[in-house]
Amino acid sequence: MFNTSKIILKIFVLILLSISSQALWAQSTTVSGKLVDGKTKEPLAYANVSVFDSNDKLVTGTVTPESGVFQLQVDNGEYTLRIQFISYQTINRKLNANQQNIDLGTIELSEDVNQLSEVEVVAKRPQMEMKLDKRVFNVSEDLSNIGSNAESLLDNLPSVTVDIEGNVSLRGSGNVRILIDGRPSGLVGISGGSALRQIQADQIERVEVITNPSARYEAEGNAGIINIIMKKEKKGGFNGSVSTNLGYPIIGGVNSNVNYRKGNINLFGAYGITYRENFGGGYIDQEFTPEDTTYSTFVDRQRERSGISQNARLGLDYSFNESTTLTGSFLYRISDENNLSYNYYDDYNGIDRNTRELIRRSVRIQDEKEDEEVLEYELNFTKTFGGNDDHKFTADFQYRNNTETEDSDLRNERFVISQNQFVDSIQQRSLIDEFSENILMQANYVKPIGENRSFETGWRSTLRTITNEYEVTQDIEGQEADSVLSDFTNDFIYNENVHALYAIYNSEFNKFTYQLGLRAELTDITTRLKSPVDTTNARDYLNLFPSVFMTYEFSKLHSLQASYSRRFDRPGFRSLNPFSNFNDDRNIRIGNPNLNPEFTDSYEVGLVNNFNDATLYSGLYYRRTTGVTERINTVIDGVTYAQPQNLAERNSVGIENNYSHDLNDWWRLNGNLNVFYSETYGVVDEQVFQAETFTASGRATSQMSFSNDFNFQLSAFYRAPQQTTQGTRKAFYMVDLGFSKDVLDKKGTLALNVRDLLNSRKWRTTTSGEDFYYESEFQWRTTTVTLSFDYRINSNKRNKEREGGDYEGGGEDF
Repeated sequence: MFNTSKIILKIFVLILLSISSQALWAQSTTVSGKLVDGKTKEPLAYANVSVFDSNDKLVTGTVTPESGVFQLQVDNGEYTLRIQFISYQTINRKLNANQQNIDLGTIELSEDVNQLSEVEVVAKRPQMEMKLDKRVFNVSEDLSNIGSNAESLLDNLPSVTVDIEGNVSLRGSGNVRILIDGRPSGLVGISGGSALRQIQADQIERVEVITNPSARYEAEGNAGIINIIMKKEKKGGFNGSVSTNLGYPIIGGVNSNVNYRKGNINLFGAYGITYRENFGGGYIDQEFTPEDTTYSTFVDRQRERSGISQNARLGLDYSFNESTTLTGSFLYRISDENNLSYNYYDDYNGIDRNTRELIRRSVRIQDEKEDEEVLEYELNFTKTFGGNDDHKFTADFQYRNNTETEDSDLRNERFVISQNQFVDSIQQRSLIDEFSENILMQANYVKPIGENRSFETGWRSTLRTITNEYEVTQDIEGQEADSVLSDFTNDFIYNENVHALYAIYNSEFNKFTYQLGLRAELTDITTRLKSPVDTTNARDYLNLFPSVFMTYEFSKLHSLQASYSRRFDRPGFRSLNPFSNFNDDRNIRIGNPNLNPEFTDSYEVGLVNNFNDATLYSGLYYRRTTGVTERINTVIDGVTYAQPQNLAERNSVGIENNYSHDLNDWWRLNGNLNVFYSETYGVVDEQVFQAETFTASGRATSQMSFSNDFNFQLSAFYRAPQQTTQGTRKAFYMVDLGFSKDVLDKKGTLALNVRDLLNSRKWRTTTSGEDFYYESEFQWRTTTVTLSFDYRINSNKRNKEREGGDYEGGGEDF
């Protein structure tokens, strides 16, 4: 059935292999080492390590990661190794590259007394870095993220989209796992979409996008993993930052990050408070064509959202010695939102817009108060052996509980022509009380075997319980108490226990590196619908998830990467809950307690090319998914019900390109293009649902830095139309602008950001079935303008002058 895609796959593989065969086979030397602070012995991240030839011309270079470890390759010969970092003395060391590997060991950097009092801007990290198994986006360098939240920030990343309900997709698939600092977190909350809007972008350091995760990661998330890394300073002494945001529509907030490190103790904390208002809206134009009649409805939707949110983090690192550290942290998040929505219905007696007549007009008004509270406690233990950071044991424990309440007053008003006004006709109320309790326990052990091999194993258990009490009542004239609408009232309990074991073997010889992994997960899910009828649905399954990663380095600048992994996506709590919402009584979303998990086999082949001033990654990927879950729309008595169903399969093949180019010292370009073809097929209630789509999405960013500490950024995003099993998603585009200026002797930054400059961020779709056809458009928020000021306390703005390309592509261990 998928012959076309198989042919495309084979052609692209042959093209990549033919390109690869032309690479150089020069003799080279691998140079490695670790940079630490001379006093504290702490690793130094974001330091420049460069190699120059005898003419002082740059040959290659890299930037150290959080561990301070660096690794790069040069052709055999004599060079100068130069190490530079803000407020530290520069090190120049002769390098005679005449052997396969040169290990420089631990290199201690001493503070430069002359620079401590007046630090100049030295480094600016690239927005995107290509790692061996992931892409890292340094979002704190992106001006378009100023004053925004995590939802908007993710929507601004290549290959990532966020729909009008806050659902995150990666490469066109919505089955993506979102983590905070490598773990599930209360910052994401019970309903990830709304919770992401509460995380301020000022508190995020970087985002890691892992499109093909290894067995080290939990198997859930067919499309991959998005790991959000929060800010946490590692310098000694007291340092931090405070930022304020003001904007239109009304935005106001203050965010702070502080850190104090002395001796064996490191204290860190963060606090943020934000108030914002959003105005959105759209329409649905519906045509109904049952056997005996035709009619239509036009729905005008208006939304006003406002709310205040606060989050606080507090933690302590205690180092018993250089090899043993215990970290404890606490998170508290609270939000209070008010949502007001109006759905204006115009009902017509036909579907021809030129001849149909208005027969009824009404409005449904929802006034909702939504409160959420999250508490999270974490412990982490890390032990390294023999002074080797690669030989270590880690253990984690996390407890989290979420409480969420949604209290809505609902009114249906009909329009009386003789009075030329709306009057009350039905008064209703919906109340949702939701509570979630989560426990995470895990342990990991990594053991190097010789110089170029290692073995890793680990265990992980998660225990999760969610209770959801949903009640809908209606005011009945003549009765003191409201009447309960039993068809929309339920008490639902969700229990999920997952236990996993994994093992990974890494090996490297000559220019070839590979990793083999296997993960076993036992899932036990039980759902109980206590009312209106007590029903229990228990399911458990044991699955194996293999992974394979390979890298071949043709030279120090060019490498070929290939990977395979098997993953799955469990049906979530909201998808299994047979009742969902009653906000729009004509368009109702419901769950399906009989859903089965999706399974995906994912293959990817990519070529990394690094140049002195540019980086290009071109990757071909193929995904085969069985048990595909999609929401299928059906119409019963003029009411549309959207319920998730398991279809048969989906096959997708695509090619993604990421390009970064420093045109000169002050101008950088970044671009991403993702093109893919997908086929979906399935049968539900003897009805066939299928779709073929060939689509693309792309993003381009231009950054300019001028000599007067003024920065300018222009970015644009475009997503082509996409066919679905019941319609289409129309084209979508957006343009952002950003400006920043360093002030107060570079201790502060003033920035202005314009998000969605053309006010074009509108989701447009068509949906059709045997007896209905819809066209819809919705905009979650209008153009947003934000003014921000950031002040750094004993902390320097990182600005890296590019010294070569992003050399992370081929030299890092798995």
